[in-house]
Parts: sequence; structure tokens; C-alpha cells
Amino acid sequence: MTVRVQKNDFDVNAELTALTFGQHHVGGLVSFIGLVRDFGDLQSVASMTLEHYPGMTEKILGKIDSEAAERWSLSASLIIHRYGYLEPGDKIVLVAAASEHRVSAFNACEFVVDWLKTKAPFWKLEEGNGNAKWVSARMDDTAASARWSGNK
Repeated sequence: MTVRVQKNDFDVNAELTALTFGQHHVGGLVSFIGLVRDFGDLQSVASMTLEHYPGMTEKILGKIDSEAAERWSLSASLIIHRYGYLEPGDKIVLVAAASEHRVSAFNACEFVVDWLKTKAPFWKLEEGNGNAKWVSARMDDTAASARWSGNK
């Protein structure tokens, strides 16, 4: 189980290869890559700056990762979340879950992504059209994460 919060970009193929290297019992590897879009609450987004609370962020991501491992039989998992200045098309997050069977990998990956959107201490500032706006929590993200609350 690996969690990293970093400013630099990451190589998806290298990360996924390293995650399952030598684990020939793995039958399913599911990944999610989050990207910066060119639209948002400001309509047109030229950039996004992600801020976080160092120390606390890694701790909370570790708890989310550990909970996924408790709920599903995982062989390996990975959360990489970037911070700092990003532009449309840049990668923000990589979540991956590996298990002997695909169902556990799919469920764990979806769980982690849902909880990252609602529990991880990141703040996003979108800039575009000469305006800047802090991104608020979305109702559909809250609804998506709620389904996991009583589902252990």
C-alpha cells in the first residue's frame, strides 16, 4: 500500500508496472487517473492550484487506503495526488488497486476515488477569464461517498 502527495508529475505506466511487479497472483489491476479540465465553476479554466495540509493529508490518504484494504482483499494499492499549479490536461491523481479478482479491484478503486473527493484535505483554486474561485464540494461527490459509509 503506497500513498504519495507530490508536486511533480508521475508516469502512469511506470507506477502501475512497479505496483504489481513480481505479483503473478494478481488477476485484476484497476486504475483511475484524474485530470485537470478546461472548464469548471468559472466556465473556462486556464489553471488550477491545489493546496493541502502537509502531514495531515498523507495521514488521511493512508487511512483511506487502509480502509480499502480492510474492505477488499487487495494485493497492492496506490494513491498519488499532486498539489501546486496545474493546467488543463495535467494529471492530478492516480488511484490503483490490484487483487486476485477484478471485483475487489474495481470496488476498492471506486471507494478510494469517492472518498478522496470528500475526505482528503485538498483545496482547489480555479483561475480563468480573469477570475479566481475556490472549488466547493459537489453534491454528487457527497452522494457517491455516502453509499460507502455503512457498507463495511
